[in-house]
Amino acid sequence: MNTRRLVRPVALALLTIACATAQAADAPRWWCPLAASSPSASDDAVLTRALAHLDAQPHPMAHLHTQGLLPRQGIHDASAEAERDWPLALDAAVAWRRSGQPALLRQVTRYLDAWAGTYQPDFNPIDETNLVELFQAYALTRNALPASTRAAMTMLARRIAEGYLARLQRKTGSSYINDINNWQSHRIKLLAMSAAVLGDPALVAAARERLMLQVAANIRPDGSTVDFAQRDALHYVTYDLEPLVQAALALSPYGKDNLLEARSASGSSIAAALDWLAPYAEGRRAHQEFVHTQEPFDIERQRAGLKGYGGTWDPRNSAALYAYAAVLLPRYRALAARLGAVPIELQACAVSGAGR
Repeated sequence: MNTRRLVRPVALALLTIACATAQAADAPRWWCPLAASSPSASDDAVLTRALAHLDAQPHPMAHLHTQGLLPRQGIHDASAEAERDWPLALDAAVAWRRSGQPALLRQVTRYLDAWAGTYQPDFNPIDETNLVELFQAYALTRNALPASTRAAMTMLARRIAEGYLARLQRKTGSSYINDINNWQSHRIKLLAMSAAVLGDPALVAAARERLMLQVAANIRPDGSTVDFAQRDALHYVTYDLEPLVQAALALSPYGKDNLLEARSASGSSIAAALDWLAPYAEGRRAHQEFVHTQEPFDIERQRAGLKGYGGTWDPRNSAALYAYAAVLLPRYRALAARLGAVPIELQACAVSGAGR
């Protein structure tokens, strides 16, 4: 689960946002009304954090690999270091939307140019899942970017969208575990986010179709998931559901239906899976993690002492999941606020109501 993008403690205000497809003329299709830039944002925590990294330089790599590796194995550490560029770009983009400071836009441009000109997709969804942070940074700044940056990012987004769609289509109907578990959910997130950035109707429609096929294959009618059965861990329930919710958010401006509540051919839904997890997230139920996992790498990580691969599951690990879900399903706002964190991209949203 991607916990690095959480910011505290503004959850309650930001989770009152409502979805909207109508956007200002200079704005991308985002899943909420975007905050207007304001000089009063000078003491904004998001802006302060972004400005602290204003002089940082990008470290793009042509290929990354962390999946299946422990720290200090292979290129794990170099890849993890390079990936830190992506949230820095997103921080700068959100801070620019809120403040309008030109230096932040230049920083976003620098990072997008570096990565779009270097990165070569490998189509490993675990390695590439956080690449969507670059696409989100691009979407938030797109119309203010140089034409060369827009062209390079459009090319990268199209390669990702078309490459993942081709792989999804080849595996249609497969029951192989990595074609129905969290790997597939992350593939669909990457397809959906890149399709939404491109605004390509055919790719958006394909992403919606693939999302619902995965809901049918991965989520059972009672709301439990394939990943829970495989890993005996709520860690992997959230790691599976979070990309599905992010995909639904990315696609939400392109349709009128709520993809979290949409029923698949098997009768399952993302909302039912969120409801299944809710008692654990609320602290009413507890779970000992990975006791009966079927994945040897889980045992390897336990032996290496990696945090989160044993013991009682921490409900705060679902903070981002319910923050995303609350945008489309207001009934989760109270739970998201209680968990106390908001993903950085949601802080680009305007706050509804009287104020913060």
